[in-house]
Amino acid sequence: MNLLLRAAAQALDVLHAASIDACVIGGVAVTRWGEPRLTADVDLVAMSAVIDDVKTVDALLSVFAPRSHGAREFALAHRVLLLRDAQGIPLDISLGALEFERAMVVRATAWRVENCPSVLTCCAEDLVVTKAFSGRDRDWADITGVISRQGAALDRGAIFERLTPLAEFAERPESISRLQLLFDSR
Repeated sequence: MNLLLRAAAQALDVLHAASIDACVIGGVAVTRWGEPRLTADVDLVAMSAVIDDVKTVDALLSVFAPRSHGAREFALAHRVLLLRDAQGIPLDISLGALEFERAMVVRATAWRVENCPSVLTCCAEDLVVTKAFSGRDRDWADITGVISRQGAALDRGAIFERLTPLAEFAERPESISRLQLLFDSR
């Protein structure tokens, strides 16, 4: 975990130095809020309006190595930059533009683990929303872990308020009903 947190802190430092708001999501955030699990990469969301994508991508490429040839072009076309830090830790950086993502970054809080740098992670509620929206089997297992660990501390109303417009936009109402079933079973 130390290497992952150091890679996350370095990526956040690069983004903040370029005046780009960002936070950690994915498996590292699951370790904070849910049942810790093995993860080999760091997922982040960096707020970047389409007109600023080149600035964001180039700031990151000035410090981190691309994981594949054409990573810059892929990021500009698909809004995901795949990098690797000096120790080989993979960094998956989504270029966020949605209002939900912007609000998620604003709500992010610092997480400090002993002997590691502090990193900003999304809140537990936003982690549940991002996982439910993604909807892979691993995501649902992560959500179950967050619900188990956080229990009544989770603001269920906020979760559904944030997830509903995303699920409607993506025409995936099943994510809402599946999440409701998970909450009801606890």
